[in-house]
Amino acid sequence: MDARNILLCGLGGQGILFMTKILAQTALAKGFNMMGAETHGMAQRGGSVISHLRLGEVENSLVRTGSAHILLALEKNEGYRNLPFLSNGAKMFVNAETDDFPVEAAKAFLKKNQVTYHTIPASALAEDLGAPLSSNLALLGFFSAFDEGPVSHDELRATIENISPDRFKDNNLKVFDAGLQRGRQKRGK
Repeated sequence: MDARNILLCGLGGQGILFMTKILAQTALAKGFNMMGAETHGMAQRGGSVISHLRLGEVENSLVRTGSAHILLALEKNEGYRNLPFLSNGAKMFVNAETDDFPVEAAKAFLKKNQVTYHTIPASALAEDLGAPLSSNLALLGFFSAFDEGPVSHDELRATIENISPDRFKDNNLKVFDAGLQRGRQKRGK
């Protein structure tokens, strides 16, 4: 498999590292080579958190500027901050209201680089389902509906079921599945 670069970003406490763990363990279970790294500032105080995940034949763990195929942003401003990582033709999935993303200043960059973006109000969805700390799973489920690979919805769901603590498992799966449904609705499937 050619290298597949995924960048995940958000704020401390949003579950970036758990979302990365799900993607990484799912990829490993499929037999992919994988390298990853995290960079975070004042994560415990709501600061920026970025997780780099590289699948395939790779030699280092950091996604270079202009080489991310997929960006999962749990906070829209963090999504904007990490736009330079996106490759031409990249896919972007953002926790934001549809009419709130992107701002005018980012539209030219997205168009020039042929970046496709999709939004979901993941925080509101998780809150409505009684799991306000699970916006990460809503976004991951939403992303899985678009079949951008290299792992499928069913494979991600199985990993969530395996690694979620028992007391959170049902809620985690419920939020993940709700994100998937929103993604399927958006795709018209």
